[in-house]
Amino acid sequence: MLKKILPIGIVFVILTLQNCSVKYSFTGINLDPKDKTVTIKYIQNRAALVNPTLSQKLTDGIKDRFMAQTSLEQVDFNGDLNFEGEITGYKTAPVSITSDQQAAYNRLTITVKIKYTSVNAPKNNFETSFSRYADFESSKLLTDVEDELAEQIVEELIDDIFNKSVVNW
Repeated sequence: MLKKILPIGIVFVILTLQNCSVKYSFTGINLDPKDKTVTIKYIQNRAALVNPTLSQKLTDGIKDRFMAQTSLEQVDFNGDLNFEGEITGYKTAPVSITSDQQAAYNRLTITVKIKYTSVNAPKNNFETSFSRYADFESSKLLTDVEDELAEQIVEELIDDIFNKSVVNW
């Protein structure tokens, strides 16, 4: 009798647990259920000082983030979500002055203006400038640290753009 009841009990428990499962999203992504596609246009570089690889890095980075963290299909035109923008600032400035009026650190700042439109959730549309920076010792030339700093700043900008558009924190 126990041999017959035990397998039935196990099956019952397994089915009950499966039916009671709840899907959680720890990423916080908040997409409309109708969203299936995303269009990310090339981010033009309109800054006074131009880093020749920055536009491509930023554009590819945003595309990569959406591929990695959403199930949206990337399309060239008319996506459910649309991104376009331009790099509006790329500059360095001293930020920490020593007692003898010399700069101890310089700051590389990158600013990008992004226009985001959502076909299915227009209340989430925005046009915003995002700005991030990184400091470097004034004893170093920008050309020596530029690639590393630009990569760090681009990652932070991508985080900001992705979070503002589809993450509900």
